[in-house]
Amino acid sequence: MRALPVSHEPPPADAEPGVLVGVDGSDGSLWALERALAEAHAHAVPLRVLAAVNPITPTAAGVTAGLEDVVQDSVGRLLAGMSDVVQRGVAAASSRVPEAGTPSLHVVAGDPIALLLSASARQHTLVLGTRGNGGFSRLLLGSVASALTFHALCPVLLVPGPKR
Repeated sequence: MRALPVSHEPPPADAEPGVLVGVDGSDGSLWALERALAEAHAHAVPLRVLAAVNPITPTAAGVTAGLEDVVQDSVGRLLAGMSDVVQRGVAAASSRVPEAGTPSLHVVAGDPIALLLSASARQHTLVLGTRGNGGFSRLLLGSVASALTFHALCPVLLVPGPKR
């Protein structure tokens, strides 16, 4: 699969309703991505992949004057790294769901909950893994999935990982 273009903007608010999937590179989000491909195909709607990285910004962290360029470089590297993760995840999931269409990819700097909540408006479905990259593996439902289950502006499909 050839590399797909990656936008550093959230999905447009006026776009045709589709399936939105949140990806953070965790196994749970990659299983959700595979399911989202199948859902978008089954409902004949577009698939939008949204990955949010939440960097510390100069204003939020009170970065010393003169270090703004270093922080911006770090944000750029985070976005590039997550773009690579999303590209590889889409390629792997697409090989298992070959009939699915081509998704649009969005890798954005910001709070994952706020970005996914906003992007869920007018969507057909929001698909999420049950656990992400947080350090609390004992939780049955990750913090992002938990917040969005109750506050998303569209139906939410939670995808559990395979049984161990």
